Amino acid sequence: MKPIVIFGIGQAAEVAHFYFTHDTNRHIAAFCVDRDYVKEAEFCGLPLIPFEEIQQSYPPSEYDLFIAVGYTALNEVRTIKYRHAKDKGYHLASYVSSKATVWPGLQVGENCLILEDNTVQPFVRLGNNLTLWSGNHIGHHSVIKDNCFVTSHVVISGGVVIHENCFLGVNATLRDHIVIAKQNIIAAGSLILKNTIENGVYAGQPAKLIKMSNEVAHI
Repeated sequence: MKPIVIFGIGQAAEVAHFYFTHDTNRHIAAFCVDRDYVKEAEFCGLPLIPFEEIQQSYPPSEYDLFIAVGYTALNEVRTIKYRHAKDKGYHLASYVSSKATVWPGLQVGENCLILEDNTVQPFVRLGNNLTLWSGNHIGHHSVIKDNCFVTSHVVISGGVVIHENCFLGVNATLRDHIVIAKQNIIAAGSLILKNTIENGVYAGQPAKLIKMSNEVAHI
């Protein structure tokens, strides 16, 4: 397994470093971030270098990357950095906690962070660049597509499809066999009982469309 360079110097990067270090056999070699944000020579005791120069010191033939960025602007910042890393030729590492409940045949894409106490039932498919924070239930035959962020204690029932660049808040519940459209924000504690529309922000029990996500610059 190749060593990993982590993109980021915030709390998400610290969390990724912790889990990869304590719960995998992957070695973290360094951190990187855009040149304008490099203010120190190290982060977490490891070298910190400009992302623009990463190929010279840590070439993609010898290192993997992990993009440790949160859900700012409906995951768009993380999505852009993921694409830039792919353009540079890097494979993006994923982490699945040893304390998550998963089953043989689980499909997990690149740059995924799946933390402890997630229950991922059989026949689930997980796309690229996803974060599943701790304590979620992902029901059988569900699909979560690229660039989504699922917080904690979210219940996704069986056969649900969640499209790209969605954010699901704490304690949200999705009934079975519904479709969550692209760029949705599902507010904390919401109960989703039917299909949603693109760019929708939903809240309540049962949830209703309250605004459009393209009106929300940051969440």
